[in-house]
Amino acid sequence: MSRLEGFPPVAAPGAHTLILGSMPGAASLAALEYYAHRRNLFWPILGEVLGIDPALSYAERTQRLADAGYALWDVLGACRRHGSLDSNIENDSIEVNDFAIFFATHPSIDRVFCNGATAEQCFRRHVLPALEGRFEFEVRRLPSTSPANASIPHAAKLAAWREIVR
Repeated sequence: MSRLEGFPPVAAPGAHTLILGSMPGAASLAALEYYAHRRNLFWPILGEVLGIDPALSYAERTQRLADAGYALWDVLGACRRHGSLDSNIENDSIEVNDFAIFFATHPSIDRVFCNGATAEQCFRRHVLPALEGRFEFEVRRLPSTSPANASIPHAAKLAAWREIVR
């Protein structure tokens, strides 16, 4: 299994909220875009919650997200995984992104929303202990927007994701 590498963060100075995934899936890695799978609800939900039209180009969507004070990244910077499912990530291959530098560069971030259980678990297990309480922020899990999380209805996901609005 080959080593997969994620993307740099989408963030602007003054960002107040970080939205974290676990690791980009195969469609995202191929497109070089966060949440590129056509059935992933991330961009449609952000369209409803933040008014970012999912039909815009990827560059325009990410720019509007950053302009609104939201940063976007993944907990893992690299790993080995067969397919796109988080459950297929090889635990001994996990390489965590450098959050100490990220939070030092973006000191206004006071909220972290995790897109699904794996993102939250990896953040709490691999990132928070290394930060040693140097940064203050709230961490909350939201239902995954992945098509693999089809058991939660769209309306329930949308209601939960409304929590990101400032």
